Amino acid sequence: MTDRNNTTRRGALGLLAGSATLPALATPALSQFSTEWRMVTSWPKNLPGPGITAQRLADRITSLSDGRLKIKLYAAGEIVPGLGTFDAVANGVAQMAHTAPLFWAGKFSAAPIFTAAPFGLTPIEHITWINHGGGQALWDTLYEPAGIKPFMAGNTGYQMGGWYKKPLENLTDLKGLKIRMPGFGGAVLTKLGALPVGLPPSEIFTSLKTGVIDATEFLGPFSDAAMGFHKAAKYYYSPGFHEPNGTGEALVSKSAFEALPNDLQQIVETACAAENVFSLSESEWNNAASLKNLVENEGVELKEYPQDILNAAKNATIEVMQELSEKDALTAEIVSSYQNAAKHLDPWSKISIKAFLSARG
Repeated sequence: MTDRNNTTRRGALGLLAGSATLPALATPALSQFSTEWRMVTSWPKNLPGPGITAQRLADRITSLSDGRLKIKLYAAGEIVPGLGTFDAVANGVAQMAHTAPLFWAGKFSAAPIFTAAPFGLTPIEHITWINHGGGQALWDTLYEPAGIKPFMAGNTGYQMGGWYKKPLENLTDLKGLKIRMPGFGGAVLTKLGALPVGLPPSEIFTSLKTGVIDATEFLGPFSDAAMGFHKAAKYYYSPGFHEPNGTGEALVSKSAFEALPNDLQQIVETACAAENVFSLSESEWNNAASLKNLVENEGVELKEYPQDILNAAKNATIEVMQELSEKDALTAEIVSSYQNAAKHLDPWSKISIKAFLSARG
């Protein structure tokens, strides 16, 4: 009896031991997968705002994957120019990039809308459109021909209107003004008689300082102060009607992404989403501190755009978006989706955000 019980016990333990080894046999196959990706960026290394975001995203993915997916970051100019990041991923020079959709109007007419549109969605409204209003699916479709999967992966929040060497008294002062403003904001300024100039971030300060341009916009006070624009222009304008949001993107090679095990795909996606929210709150906090310092210690003079400029810009935006929607069927669908999201969210935003801020004073 005892011998049989011992034999039975040993058999049961053997079965348990055997079953316990089954996951262990499967685990090495998973853990053995290891690869390194290049991430190219459009930003100077560790630029407050998007540069920091890019590095943190690379570190986050590397850490969450226990080093199975290592992301090595290359700042603008280290492998490709800041505006060469999209092609670098599309052509296999890098598996990933951190940049912004507003740079790709020359490739896809609708691309800038995934960063912002003049008088358009606020940061939380934009995130809502991408996640719940069909924006992500349209974004995926737009970049599909290049073999690229886009993710929201950073947000610099509300933008400022820009830095000007001379104050703007009225709409006439914009005529012939050379201003760095990419995306649809530049198209709007063209209709107002200004001369938008396209420049990568690394070239803006020198161009402003030397007179190649008369004014520039970039992001908010946090990043703008780090770029030193206040040393070349003292008049800082709001509101940033041209970019009420600051979504940055992670561009991921679809072939490289699909070659990853499922858990690493989820890590990439989750890390991008986490960084998108974290960077937005980081920008809000630091924009407040940086703006205070610029005004109190750097002699910056805050200005509001004259009302006739804002009125003209709003009318020009209607024209720009109408012309955009006539480009092709997909662009029309994207513009319609974005505008429908604005119509859907606006009544709630007025009752919630606008009404509350007015009451708070």
